[in-house]
Amino acid sequence: MIRLDGGKFWMGTESPSSFSDDGEGPSREVTVSPFYIDRYAVTNAEFEAFVQDTGYMTEAEQFGWSYVFHLFLSEEMKRDNPRFPQQTPWWLAVDGATWRSPEGVGSNVQDRLDHPVVHVSWNDTQAYCKWSGKRLLTEAEWEFAARGGLSRKAYPWGDLLKEDGEHHCNIWQGKFPVKNNASDGFIGTCPIDTYKPNGYGLYNMSGNVWEWCEDWFSPDYHSQSASIDPHGPMSGSVRSMRGGSYLCHRVYCNRYRVAARSSNTPDSSTGNIGFRCAADCVR
Repeated sequence: MIRLDGGKFWMGTESPSSFSDDGEGPSREVTVSPFYIDRYAVTNAEFEAFVQDTGYMTEAEQFGWSYVFHLFLSEEMKRDNPRFPQQTPWWLAVDGATWRSPEGVGSNVQDRLDHPVVHVSWNDTQAYCKWSGKRLLTEAEWEFAARGGLSRKAYPWGDLLKEDGEHHCNIWQGKFPVKNNASDGFIGTCPIDTYKPNGYGLYNMSGNVWEWCEDWFSPDYHSQSASIDPHGPMSGSVRSMRGGSYLCHRVYCNRYRVAARSSNTPDSSTGNIGFRCAADCVR
């Protein structure tokens, strides 16, 4: 883990690229206390160690299915798993899809042990954090860390998505959701140390997988939370997620920006949601 000393920073954005319904702004000055943060997202290897030690069964395993992106499935599997959300028909509810088998029965993570674990719900992260002696980041901590010491920039490295023609994150390249050119090198998840770290030495704070945060989600976050160590509301129906994923694209889900926000129900799992841990500094 890396210790961050905390301090003041400008959180949120008023950029024309922001999603007002998500409550990305207004931008405001926020203070966070010192904290520790994982340099990388939790990997399949780390989650496997947790499961082997505890016998934990994820919610996807208990439910018997999880959401998989349609391009990762054969035509036969698509026929056998016809259920999909009406608003996002590119996701299919695949029987047997779990962190161990990300694309369903017959798939495994043995060649992806250094990739972020996926198909984990917010509730699953709480079990892992308890075992590891860590916790999830608050949204404020996450954004402070993602900015890497830069102020009011769109991405952890600056304002240009590609600097000098170089890719800095794992996102969708092509026509979403039918063709991914993979010009950044990856169609799905990538190893957790891919691309250059930000100014704080943190990897993949944009793209690759969404990262669960501790807070309940509210679109009124910036107008209702405190300015010192802010948290989301005391209760809610969905938890916050940050960072975007390999499926984000500028014309559909431009949420790999550091101020962007999203949410999901605490029991939800998909092939593009993972997490990163934090820990308190001993005072």
